[in-house]
Amino acid sequence: MLSKALLRLGASAARHPWRVIAAWLIAATLVVLAAIAFGGRTADSMTAPGLDSGRAAELIERAGTGQEGMTAQVVVTPLDDGATFFDDDGARTALTRLQTEVKRLPHVLGTSDPAGALDAGGDTAVRGGLVSADGRIAVVRVQYPDQSRLSVEDLDALVDLGDRLRAELPLRIEMGGNLFYAFSDPDGGASELIGLLAAAAILFLAFGSLVAAALPIGMAVFGLTVGVATMTVLAGVTDVPTFAPVLGSMVGLGVGIDYALFVLARHREYLARGLDPQEAAGRAVATAGRPVVFAGGTVVVSILGLAVANVPFMTVGGFAVSIVVLTMVLASVTLLPAFLGAAGPRLGRAGRIGRALQTGMPGRLARRRDTVAGAAPAAGWRRWIGHVSRHPVLYAVGAAGLLLTATLPVLGLRVGLPDDGSLPQSRTERRAYDLVAEGFGPGTNGPLVIAADPTGDPGVLDRLVGAVAADPGIASVAPTHIDRATGIATLVVFPTSSPQDKATADTIARLRTDVLPTAIGHGPARAHVGGAAASLSDVGQRTSQRLPVFVAVVLAMSFLLLMLVFRSILVPLKAVLLNLLSIGAAYGVMVAVFQWGWGGALIGLEATVPIVSFIPMFLFAILFGLSMDYEVFLLSRVREEYLRTGDNGTAIVEGVSGTARIITSAALIMVAVFLSFAVAEDPSAKMFGLGLATAIFIDATVVRMVLVPATMTLLGRTNWWLPKWLDWMLPGGPVGTDDTDAEPTGETPRPRLADR
Repeated sequence: MLSKALLRLGASAARHPWRVIAAWLIAATLVVLAAIAFGGRTADSMTAPGLDSGRAAELIERAGTGQEGMTAQVVVTPLDDGATFFDDDGARTALTRLQTEVKRLPHVLGTSDPAGALDAGGDTAVRGGLVSADGRIAVVRVQYPDQSRLSVEDLDALVDLGDRLRAELPLRIEMGGNLFYAFSDPDGGASELIGLLAAAAILFLAFGSLVAAALPIGMAVFGLTVGVATMTVLAGVTDVPTFAPVLGSMVGLGVGIDYALFVLARHREYLARGLDPQEAAGRAVATAGRPVVFAGGTVVVSILGLAVANVPFMTVGGFAVSIVVLTMVLASVTLLPAFLGAAGPRLGRAGRIGRALQTGMPGRLARRRDTVAGAAPAAGWRRWIGHVSRHPVLYAVGAAGLLLTATLPVLGLRVGLPDDGSLPQSRTERRAYDLVAEGFGPGTNGPLVIAADPTGDPGVLDRLVGAVAADPGIASVAPTHIDRATGIATLVVFPTSSPQDKATADTIARLRTDVLPTAIGHGPARAHVGGAAASLSDVGQRTSQRLPVFVAVVLAMSFLLLMLVFRSILVPLKAVLLNLLSIGAAYGVMVAVFQWGWGGALIGLEATVPIVSFIPMFLFAILFGLSMDYEVFLLSRVREEYLRTGDNGTAIVEGVSGTARIITSAALIMVAVFLSFAVAEDPSAKMFGLGLATAIFIDATVVRMVLVPATMTLLGRTNWWLPKWLDWMLPGGPVGTDDTDAEPTGETPRPRLADR
C-alpha cells in the first residue's frame, strides 16, 4: 500500500538524514554540471504542423529568400529635434556607418539600405519603407538565418553594438524584432526572490519558528535547482520555450512550499502527541505524503495533457514544467523528512521571537492549540464551518452566484499575442515599436509574408498583387521577389493595424478565405499567408479549437483519479465542477484586467492586450492540478473523520476546520509567489502570475471554505456513495483504509462505506 511505502521511506530518511541530504547535494551538483556542459538556451518557435503559416514558411524556405530566418530591426532618429535624414548630412553619414557595422556582425545575411535609398532620392526611400515621410525615422532591417543556426550571442552582439554606437553617433538608436523575442532572457529572477521572501514571512508567522519556516524554503530551493537545471539540459536537446523557466519557477516554488507545509504541519502534530522525531516524520510522510503524491501526479498529468493541442512548443513547455513538479514531489517525501529528522524535537515548539509575534497577533492566534502545528482544529474555523453547514443552501447559491458573475467576462475573451507595444517604456523593443508605428504606421511592426507558387499560371502574380493591395486591411505591398530557380514569389505586405489588433487577425482570415482564392482561381497555383503575425494567429486558433478537447480529457482523468482515491462518484464530480468555477472566475479576472484595463496599472500594465493564445490552456492544466492539492488534502481529512465517526456532519466540520489553517497558509504562500511574477515586465509572465494567484485565492477561500462544506452538507451520506460493482473493479482502497499503521490513534478504521 502507498501509505505503508511512504511510511518506510519517510522514517528511513529521518533516521539517516545526512545520507539523504548528501545524495540530494550530489544529484543537484551533477545536474547543474550537466546543464553547464550540455545545456542549451531557451528559444521560442511559435509554429505547429498543418497550419497555413507553416506551409508559407516551407515555400519561403524552398525559395531561399532568407525571409524564413530570424530578423531584427534597428530604428534610428537624429538627436537634434529639428533635423531630418533628408537634409542633415551628419545624420545621414552616421546612418551609413551604423548600417556598415551592423552588416559586419556574425551571421548577418544582409540589411536594408535606407542610406543608399536616401542618396537615390527621398521618394525612393519613403516608397521603400526605409525612411518615414517626414524624414525623421529610418529603419535598418537585419536578416539572420533560421533560429537553429543562432544563439543568444547573436542578440548580445547586436545589443552591444547599439550600446557602443549610442555613445559615438548623433542618433537615438532603438532595437527590436523577433531576434529579441527568441533569445531575450525571461525576467523571473527578481520575482523568484520576492516570492521566496514573502513565503518565508508567511511560514514564520504560521509556525512561529525560524527553523520550521526555513525547511520548506530550503526544500523548495533544492528542488527548483534540480528541476530548472534539468530543464536546461532538455533545452540542449530540443527547443524549450522561453516562458518555461519562468513558469517552472513559479509553479515549482508554489507547489514545493505547499507540499512541504502539508507534511511539516502533520509532523508537528505528531511531535505534539509525544512521538519521537523519526517516527513523527515517517507518519507525516505516510499521511500527508499520500495527498502530495496524488496531487502532484494530477498536476503532472494535467500539464502533460497539453499534448492534445498538437502545438510542439506547448508540449515541450508542459513537459519541462512537469519535471519541476515531479522533482518537488520527490523532494517532499525524501529530502523534507531528512530535514525533519536532522532538526529533531525543536520543530515542535515555537521560537522566542515566534511566540512574541503570535502573542501580539489578533484573533487569539497565540493559543498553542490554534497554531498550524496544533492537533485540534482552530475554534474560529470550526465555528465558521459549522455556521456554513447550518445554512448550506444560502451559502452554496451565494458563492456559486459570485463565481459565475466573475466568470462572465470570459464571454469577451480574445486570444492573441501581445506585441512589443505592450512592453514597458524602459525596454528598447517598446521604444523601437513606438518609433516605427509613428513613422510608418502600426502595421509595419507586424508585416505579413505571402508565399506563392505560380506553377502553371504565369499571370497569377499580377492578379495576386492587385487583389492584396486592394484589401482594406492592407496599407502597402512591397515589391515582389521571385526566385529564379523555383519560381516561388514572396510578397511582404503591411497591414493597417498592429500585430495584436483583432483587425489584423481578421485581415489574415480574409486574405486566406476570400482574397487569395479569388485571385488564384481554380488553377494549379497556390499561395499561403505567413510571417510572425500570421503564425501567432494560427497558433491561437489551434489552441482555441483544441481547448474543449483538452478540458474534457483533463476533467475525465481528474474525475477517475479522485474516484479511485476516495471511492466515491459524487465527491469527484463535485470537485470537478467547483474547480471549473474557480478557474472560470480566474479567466474572467484576466479578461477584465488585461483586455479591459481594470486595475492594470497596479501590476505595471501600460496598455490593454489580448490574452496570450496558449495561456488559457496552460492555466487550465496547472490550475486544475493545483486545485487538486487542496481538494485531496482536505477530503482526505474529511474521509478520515467519516471513517472514524460515521457521521457526515461531524466529518465535514472537523475535517474542513482541521485543514483550514494549513490550506489558508499554503494558499497565502502560493498567492504571494504568483503575484510576485505578476509585476514582471513581460505580459505573459503577468498573465500567468495574476491568473494563478486569482484562482488559488478563490479556490482556498470561496471554494474550500464555503462551497465545499455547503455542498457536502447538502449531499449528506451520498457523498461517499459508490456502486458495489464499481468498487470491486477499482484497484486499491479508499483513503484511510490502509492508513492504520500510519496513524498513531490506536483506532481501527470502519469498513468501506461502499460495502455497507
